[in-house]
Amino acid sequence: MSLNLERSSKWMEGSGPQADIVISSRIRLARNLKGMPFPNLMNESQEAKVIRQVSQAIRSPMLFQAVGELQLQPLRELSPLERLILVEKHLISPDLAEAEGNKAVILRDDEAVSIMVNEEDHLRLQCLLPALMLHEAWRLADATDDALENELDFAFDQERGYLTACPTNVGTGLRASAMLHLPALVLTKQAGPVLAALAKVGVAVRGLYGEGTEAQGNIFQVSNQITLGRTEEEIINNLSAVTVQLADQEREARQLVHRQNRWQLEDRVGRAYGVLTNARILSSQEALQLLSDVRLGVELKILCDLDQRLLNQLMIRIQPAYLQLATGKEMTSFERDVRRATMVRELLTEK
Repeated sequence: MSLNLERSSKWMEGSGPQADIVISSRIRLARNLKGMPFPNLMNESQEAKVIRQVSQAIRSPMLFQAVGELQLQPLRELSPLERLILVEKHLISPDLAEAEGNKAVILRDDEAVSIMVNEEDHLRLQCLLPALMLHEAWRLADATDDALENELDFAFDQERGYLTACPTNVGTGLRASAMLHLPALVLTKQAGPVLAALAKVGVAVRGLYGEGTEAQGNIFQVSNQITLGRTEEEIINNLSAVTVQLADQEREARQLVHRQNRWQLEDRVGRAYGVLTNARILSSQEALQLLSDVRLGVELKILCDLDQRLLNQLMIRIQPAYLQLATGKEMTSFERDVRRATMVRELLTEK
């Protein structure tokens, strides 16, 4: 298996429960090796030791049987552009992409399983699936975790649970999250109050690329805030219920907007599609917003003959690093805007 950065990730498939609103589901587990300092205190020799141990662990027959073949890719061997593509595809964090030293990413061929090595923790195991599939992602993550724990000695305390670099992750070490498209809640100005209320039930709201990022294209991530004192099933059940509730509220808002402002909404969708299929210059931010309007039009049957898979793929293909990889050269911001418009125009008119 070779690293193919241009392939589509499993989460982009656009099918599954609540797929009209929930783009993807993610389970992330933080794990550290017993007897080793946390990554922020390690030197490069210790980082290399962690990578050697993990590299040997992922070759175990038990792990292959549980989740399939995994490939370890040292980040030193990737260009800054290639690292950014992994960020754009939600496979590594921006911090890991910019980090120096012995860092790595482990990927399954369909990118449903990815593991960051020597980020904030020794291992950040992630399972990323399409639509609302938190329980399925948990089963995959749990199987991967069990197989790794059979090979590696994780730092664990009987009272506190798994030990992590950040106290907020101590316990299960689990972060569950869902990525949702909520344009109607934004249009009706309900998004602020609705999302603010989630903190009261232990749910955090973040932007397109997680903590510290803004919502773009009306896309939000919701995730659990508490990892200690709750079981994995309790955390996942709670977030899944919150996600379903959000999806229901978004559907109600969509019907309200379509019923009360049908012509304005259909005009907005039509104009967005018209710009995307005719523009010669497009910034990534403008493209994301227009794609949000088109996605809403598809989900309300205002537009036909476009599927969620293509729209999910476009979310990534319009990003700066991916554009440059596909073109085969580094480009200025203006050159990217021109290339982005051409690519979107071609893909939407081909469909």
